[in-house]
Amino acid sequence: MPESKRILNLAISVGELLLKSGAEIYRVQETVSRILESYGIKDYHVFVITNGIFATVYEQREDAASMVRYVPIDDVNLERVAEINQLSREICDGRCSIVEAHEKLETCKNSKGVKNSTLIFACGIGSAGFCYLLGARPYDSMISFFLGMLLEVFLITARKHHASKFIMNIVGSALVTIGSLILYVMGAGILFDKTIIGGIIPLLPGVALTMAIRDLFSGDYLSGGIRLIDALLTGMCIAIGVGAAIKAFQLLGGGVLPL
Repeated sequence: MPESKRILNLAISVGELLLKSGAEIYRVQETVSRILESYGIKDYHVFVITNGIFATVYEQREDAASMVRYVPIDDVNLERVAEINQLSREICDGRCSIVEAHEKLETCKNSKGVKNSTLIFACGIGSAGFCYLLGARPYDSMISFFLGMLLEVFLITARKHHASKFIMNIVGSALVTIGSLILYVMGAGILFDKTIIGGIIPLLPGVALTMAIRDLFSGDYLSGGIRLIDALLTGMCIAIGVGAAIKAFQLLGGGVLPL
């Protein structure tokens, strides 16, 4: 493989993992560019959007190389972003050969990340905290804590079976709503609206929406538009799940829910 293609492959692979982990568009583009320059390539063009990377080097030479990578939108993994940023710094400082950089990149790819038990507990804490901030009582927050953990267990199981993101959001929000309504009907004395909101908080696309607005203000209209559509569709799926569960409850004889 020509040296220019090896360097381009490394830079694109680093950018791909960054983008897949939820890094900003400008960060991915800058990282790919800096890696190419660190290995002596000055003639290059890099174009990054939310779900793809396009790059060419030495267009006018015999060892020219071009690469395109499709990167599906995935969950944000800030720990992995930090690891790749550190790898990028080592490359730019001249402390990594191409072979060593590939080995470290594979290590980043195969890192296990946070344990499922930690994710489940953190999801419960987040749900309980937001439930309390939205005006609920400590008792309702405790219910949201367990609903949040139940939601994360469902999401982890669904990801293992490669379920559609839209289906996961619809079913997950419906699951939280059904759990709240069952407890309400059983006379648990909860503020079901607050527990539902607290329980579905982990599904809300806050990071995606923030990054979409940032990309739009930076002039990356295509990337910002893609992220914005993804955030809006996610919100719509959550609304469908909650609304369908409440409507089914009313049709099954639950009556009109008090606000």
